[in-house]
Amino acid sequence: MDTALQVHHVSYRYRTRKEYAIRDITFDVQPGELILVAGASGCGKTTLMRTINGLIPRSYKGGELQGTIRILGQDPTPLKLAQISQMVGTVLQDPERQIVGAYVLNDVAFGLENLAVPRPEMLERVDRVLRYLGIDHLKERETFALSGGEKQKVAVAGTLVMEPDILVLDEPLANLDPTSVDEALALIRGLVDAGKTVLLIEHRVEDVLSIHPDKALFLDRGEQVYYGDIPGFFQVVNPLDVKLPADVAVHRLKALDVSPPPPRRERRPGEDPLVVMEGVSFGYVPEQEVLHDIHFAVHPGDVIAILGPNGAGKTTLVRHLIGLEKPRSGRVLVEGRDTRDMSVAQIAHTVGFVFQNPSHMLFAPTVWEELAFGPRNLGFDEERVARNVERSLRIVDLEEYAHVSPLALSYGQQRRVGIGAILAMESKILVMDEPTAGQDYRHYTQFMDAIVQMPFEAILFITHDLDLALRYANRVVLLADGRIVADGAPEDVLADEERLRRCRLRPTSLLRMNLAQLPRLGRFVPLEVLADVV
Repeated sequence: MDTALQVHHVSYRYRTRKEYAIRDITFDVQPGELILVAGASGCGKTTLMRTINGLIPRSYKGGELQGTIRILGQDPTPLKLAQISQMVGTVLQDPERQIVGAYVLNDVAFGLENLAVPRPEMLERVDRVLRYLGIDHLKERETFALSGGEKQKVAVAGTLVMEPDILVLDEPLANLDPTSVDEALALIRGLVDAGKTVLLIEHRVEDVLSIHPDKALFLDRGEQVYYGDIPGFFQVVNPLDVKLPADVAVHRLKALDVSPPPPRRERRPGEDPLVVMEGVSFGYVPEQEVLHDIHFAVHPGDVIAILGPNGAGKTTLVRHLIGLEKPRSGRVLVEGRDTRDMSVAQIAHTVGFVFQNPSHMLFAPTVWEELAFGPRNLGFDEERVARNVERSLRIVDLEEYAHVSPLALSYGQQRRVGIGAILAMESKILVMDEPTAGQDYRHYTQFMDAIVQMPFEAILFITHDLDLALRYANRVVLLADGRIVADGAPEDVLADEERLRRCRLRPTSLLRMNLAQLPRLGRFVPLEVLADVV
């Protein structure tokens, strides 16, 4: 077999859209190659994946598909989806759309059960994949109780256990902590070295480069801009659109006319806190605590990055800030009031929360109506509602999709709808759970630049992205095993590499470059500033 995958002049238009999602895509992939597929949210990466794994036209009907695809030398046109799935394995962008079993073991074994694999072989393959991903301790856990990152790993395991010849991974790193990213990438590299062919759709380009992809495919607005080796990819892409290694990005930025980003917000710790957690402990089940004696306060002017490994309790902590959970011991005060005495709606006047998974908060028929729902429920008049919605659409760059169903958008675009919905509510405190997961670099810097200039009294965001914390936060909180292990200025907290690694984090090229310049500059700065001083 000379070619694992052939995609020649492939175009596709969804039934409900006038424009083509992808146009005239052409490339060949050889057996055992690792291909990085990059591009902005909504550029057609997921649509291309659906044409390769057979979901288009079998599950997405009524659209217009043109061009030729060959998988392992075969024409997939007469094949059923179950037959294609044994040649092409897929990990979806949203893990909850892929998890079907109540327990991790059942979920990972689901595909093998459908292939009637003998039970001893099935259990051996499941155990092997769980060990490779470092999640064998989750084997007996209920899938609904897993964190977002843990669900992502389970979805990856359910695909890898099928041992297909071609793997299409749609942002498998999106919700993983950095150490888990390294583990997942090492497994992917091992599969490629063993002869598997992998198409890796990913915004975390710098991470993927560590496992040396053979080629990169770069899409822009549905069109193929580049397909070739990595050095050529570096020369084609704009470092403001795609997150490149810091040294490459700084070199490229020197030749561009780049506007400086907004300055980092200054803290105002002397003012009365907006939110206080006093000795908070909590567990979802009596015998297992998730949070242990948390003491934490949010002050006006704070922009707080909450970092830590998957399962550390980060989301549980912020769910207490918005009243979705009540502490088992201790108390949470929002503007001086105990959350036990407040409804979630009352707390929403002060704290707005963007969920990690957009499907948990999207339900309206159009994006405009989605963004209008919150302010209407807070009693805003229609003029104020309209003004807030239009401003939010502009900030999250979704104006052209105002009258489209949010569920018809890409995962990254849905994340921006969720952020826009909270922006429209004018809460005093904005809390975001992994706001950049599934986002391309340009979009997330655009909306984060806009958010930090908005009149929120404080901003909190959970993230695994150290560079996001470095660029925007004036305060970093490290959480591990349900305890706060560090809380302070980014320059202090992120400088301790040993502590970062204990929290399953690792220094990035941008962090290392900033640490080298810290004696000279006195604080961390974004790439655009480093390009002027390095």
